[in-house]
Amino acid sequence: MDDRETRPPTLLALPSYLAGHVARIGHRGLVAALAEHDLRLPHFAVLTGLSDFGPLAQHELADRLGLNRSHLVGYLDLLEQRGFVRRERDPADRRRQQAALTEPGLELVRHLQEVAHRSQEESLGVLSAEERRTLVELMRRVVVADDAASKEVTA
Repeated sequence: MDDRETRPPTLLALPSYLAGHVARIGHRGLVAALAEHDLRLPHFAVLTGLSDFGPLAQHELADRLGLNRSHLVGYLDLLEQRGFVRRERDPADRRRQQAALTEPGLELVRHLQEVAHRSQEESLGVLSAEERRTLVELMRRVVVADDAASKEVTA
């Protein structure tokens, strides 16, 4: 039985359906690894954001991750309680909080990034390396365009 017999052709023709389903497939291993630490995907986003960008003001981190600012506070609260993140006054503006990874947080994010990479390799293993690069580039273009459009709306 091929996939056209098991899934509605109308859905298989929708890039948004396919992208969402591929994302769920790719997240399986990462979600399991996060669950071992009683964390979820937004926590991983926060950890990787701080790993990639370094210490950031909370509002800037929320904006860069596309997260609701009040939700970010809850994610940071949990990560701080677990010793993965620390918050301190932003030296550039003492009214704001700045978040940064701790050493245990850096170790955790490195481990989770390895898990995420393996998960992607496994879930996209049916594609060649060149096809994976093309897929990532195409999806990145859509995300970057959406980010740009969102900035225009808020400006």
